[in-house]
Amino acid sequence: MIERTLFNADHEAFRDSFRRFMEKEIAPFHAGWEEQGYVDREVWRKAGENGFLCMTLPEAHGGAGVDRLYSVVQMEELARGGFSGIGYGLHSEIVAPYIAHYGTEEQKARYLPKLASGEMVGAIAMSEPAAGSDLQGVRTTALKQADGSYLINGSKTFITNGWHADLVILVAKTDPAAGAKGTSLFLIERGMSGFEKGQRLKKLGLKAQDTSELFFNNVRVGPEQLLGGTAMEGRGFICLMEQLPWERLQIAIGAVAAAQAAIDWTVAYVKDRKVFGQPVAAYQNTRYTLAELQTEVQVARVFVDRCCELVVQDRLDTATASMAKYWCSDLQCKVMDECVQLHGGYGFMWEYPITRAYADARVQRIYGGTNEIMKEVISRGMGLGGR
Repeated sequence: MIERTLFNADHEAFRDSFRRFMEKEIAPFHAGWEEQGYVDREVWRKAGENGFLCMTLPEAHGGAGVDRLYSVVQMEELARGGFSGIGYGLHSEIVAPYIAHYGTEEQKARYLPKLASGEMVGAIAMSEPAAGSDLQGVRTTALKQADGSYLINGSKTFITNGWHADLVILVAKTDPAAGAKGTSLFLIERGMSGFEKGQRLKKLGLKAQDTSELFFNNVRVGPEQLLGGTAMEGRGFICLMEQLPWERLQIAIGAVAAAQAAIDWTVAYVKDRKVFGQPVAAYQNTRYTLAELQTEVQVARVFVDRCCELVVQDRLDTATASMAKYWCSDLQCKVMDECVQLHGGYGFMWEYPITRAYADARVQRIYGGTNEIMKEVISRGMGLGGR
């Protein structure tokens, strides 16, 4: 296999430290969390106490000021372990960076230390019942009132960390007639009048992830809850587009790590499992199937590692990130399907990690923008304009 050069000794030391944390605080409980439909809140507080949340934030805001490769390590380890209920990535590398990049100094001081400590859990509310990948189709409104406040009405669905969330970055239209230019981002806190959480949604996979609906019924907020203050009104869509490359690359990172884990589990299984008196691994079909899958995952890993280098340099463009997201999530689903087949009937049993990984993988081609949308983005980057 090609030796990875992405990480240095400090990154690998962090990997060992986070693995020990997972072995103690996540692995023994994750199956139970899948049964109850959400992780215990304590796993957020313990992660914060150990410095495993919002690591890339400056130390002044509760982070460690490290590069994004530390977050890449964490994402890989969670995916490798099949711990799909843990929403650290979205919290630390989507929600917190929005505030760090676009928030006012007051907003940074108010929210970032609490996100870094695990006192607050963060979510971002984009998707709606009638608007998924098409963010320009958002119908939730935040209309400015005569006193300068905003009145928010609408609903969101499929919100990761939604049930636990203490802070939600809300995508809403401050000027519904202006299209993308009328989109703004708001900071909504748990307990605000009119802000309600719906049921935890029952899903095919990611069963320990607290995905939920959110409802906003005449939620009145002051201009201080507009991310970035009034100067950022109408600039929410620009913020979303600027952050999407990193968000989509995170999906690719998890996809490659999960696919490699599936191959590793399957190699161990076929060496042990016997059919007609010999190990399943002795059959040419088994060996060739796994050889093909390993080749494709190796190719994907090299590409994703290069994308990670680019994101650290702030040079990752939208089209390339879309390629990574689409290609790697498609590959992840292919790997899971083939590995389930090689497990035979046991691949259909929930207690086997390959079965849970198979169920978890399917959404990767949907969230973060469907893979069909990714192809549209890529084609436009090639100068092939759509309507």
